[in-house]
Amino acid sequence: MKVPGDRFDGWTSVAVALTGGYLLLVIWPLVMVLISSFSVDGGMSLAGFEKFFSSRLYYGTLVNSMMVTVCVTALALVVAFPLAYFMTMFRIAGNRTVQMLILASMMSPPFIGAYSWILLLGNNGMITTFFQDLFGFKPPSIYGFVGIVLVLTLQLVPLIFTYLMGAWRTIDVSLLEASESMGITGWKRAVQVISPLLWPTVLAGSLLVFVRAFADFGTPMLIGQGFRTVPVLIYSSFVGEVGTDTSFAAAVAVIVIAVTLSVFLLQRYLASRQKFSMTALRSIEPKRLPGWRGVAAHAYVYGFLTLALAPLIVVVVSSFRNTLYGQFVDGFSLDNYVDSQRDIMRYVGNTFSIGITALVILVVVAVLVAYLTVRRKGVLSSTLDTMTMVPYVVPGLVIGIALVTAFSQKPLLLTGTFTIMVIALTIRRLPYAVRSTTALMYQLNPSIEEAAVSLGASKFRTLMRIIVPALAPGILSGAILSWVTIITELSTTLFLYNTSTQTLSLGIYAEVIRGQLGTAAALSTLLLVLTMLSLFVLMRLPGGQKELRV
Repeated sequence: MKVPGDRFDGWTSVAVALTGGYLLLVIWPLVMVLISSFSVDGGMSLAGFEKFFSSRLYYGTLVNSMMVTVCVTALALVVAFPLAYFMTMFRIAGNRTVQMLILASMMSPPFIGAYSWILLLGNNGMITTFFQDLFGFKPPSIYGFVGIVLVLTLQLVPLIFTYLMGAWRTIDVSLLEASESMGITGWKRAVQVISPLLWPTVLAGSLLVFVRAFADFGTPMLIGQGFRTVPVLIYSSFVGEVGTDTSFAAAVAVIVIAVTLSVFLLQRYLASRQKFSMTALRSIEPKRLPGWRGVAAHAYVYGFLTLALAPLIVVVVSSFRNTLYGQFVDGFSLDNYVDSQRDIMRYVGNTFSIGITALVILVVVAVLVAYLTVRRKGVLSSTLDTMTMVPYVVPGLVIGIALVTAFSQKPLLLTGTFTIMVIALTIRRLPYAVRSTTALMYQLNPSIEEAAVSLGASKFRTLMRIIVPALAPGILSGAILSWVTIITELSTTLFLYNTSTQTLSLGIYAEVIRGQLGTAAALSTLLLVLTMLSLFVLMRLPGGQKELRV
């Protein structure tokens, strides 16, 4: 029996090639990690899993990660809900600018936030020194559990905020008017009427926050100190200073995949039970909130914005401070940029060369997969579409370990090369790019393509001359957002680089670990500027704000 969409032609060849590439570059490396987790001294064993669950030192990291993740997810939701409520329901001064700045704070790498809070509340931080000199006591330390939760919450609140803002715009005013006529207003209306409508959106946003917080490596590595999480355990086991235990690291990686996959499936199940759609015939019009309530709403919005942006401002200011042996001293100058000019040029050059190459491949693959999924429905295209979602569930650090495991020996010795860096960054962002492009493809009327084919154009020519130009604004918006996430990626490439392929993110991490705080601040500033410029361009494009919610 022939399956529709699986007839053999040129597009079938494309689907086979993409599926084969995905099997080679994603599925096979992950299978290698799974095999490695059961391999000890050339034989099959559960020793890695037994070692993890038999010692509080090891399984405690899983408990720590779950504590951090649950707290961050809950706090992010608690902070983001009133933030989105105020920004949607009431007139907040500078609303569009505030939205852009909140989104910009989300796009900076979490480890830059951790580093900037070290500059503020570290052992020799600005706030710490100020309180010691003026009042003779030390403020609470940024290191440990509280610091990790603070940094990740501030980083991930904008993620749920963007989801909630998008969903709020689909609520019809008539629903709010009906509830008001029944005497349900204010926060009571927000909780009883609006919250159930936003439940699917809350689940989707919470899943992303959970996965990102659970898999984050840079933040607990920099400010965790004695509070270790699972990603830090995987890293220390894989590249330990005393010794390495790749089998144990692989076993922990498998446990991480099991946790994230379980959460993903639970979210899908809960979302399927609450599935409905809304279309706002009359969108919510923000109203002026008078009196102390208006002051309180503005204070909440701008208070969060200050907390979110303060660390980034500190990094920029610190990049101009003088340093001695890597530590800050009095005075300001351009020395951090001038003295590290050669390294900065190398980091920036690698960021652009590796990032742009990955971006081009990413866009091409995303367009092809989206076309196959929407226009060539069948077993092969469905399988390919499912496989592209694998990196959505698997944390970046695990993908990095998988690529090292698969490509660190001949005949495919790629670790440390330009090629493996491009592959890693492409794989990491591909699920989001495919989902975004697929949504665009569904919006395009098939009759346009059918008309071109009836006039004698081939399917491929129709794709290149009709479909891609029609979707170009949306594809460009998605490409810019992908670019931002590519240049800020750290964990996926942490095991794959060498000195000739270090990007800005890797350079920042290396300089912080070496104690070169001035150079790290200068590199962080360059990365922030590059991110802000990219986001500014994105916000100016049609559909740019929608892409920020993908």
